[in-house]
Amino acid sequence: MVAITVILAAVIAAFVLDIGDDMGDGSVNAAVSTDISNSEGEITFTVTEVGDAERFVVRGDEGDGEDIIDHDSANNATDSGEVELYFGGVGTTHTLEETEASAPSPDDDDVLAEEGSVNIVAIDGNSESVIGSVDWDFSDS
Repeated sequence: MVAITVILAAVIAAFVLDIGDDMGDGSVNAAVSTDISNSEGEITFTVTEVGDAERFVVRGDEGDGEDIIDHDSANNATDSGEVELYFGGVGTTHTLEETEASAPSPDDDDVLAEEGSVNIVAIDGNSESVIGSVDWDFSDS
């Protein structure tokens, strides 16, 4: 009887004090497909499910410490090698190229490094989920 009272008191205290509320909002549900064209030196990202994602970014580096993006040419890249992908809904695309990018965005000149690897991240408020990754090597084309 005492054990049940202690457990019940702990459960009530957890709800009253919002214990466990800092565990995050959970994963972001979304899906993006990729198509790598070595001959064209480009990667096309296509939204297949927006889910609850507010925006999408790609993040990563070449593995030798250099960013995936040529920052001399890219306007919407950060120093961390992150680039926002602009989509208008399911079925729309954003293409990153070794020389330039075409997208429905104000900045359409993202330049990929010759080779690298990125994670595709879906973001909803403070929640982020890696929903895919892609590796490329345009040096063989």
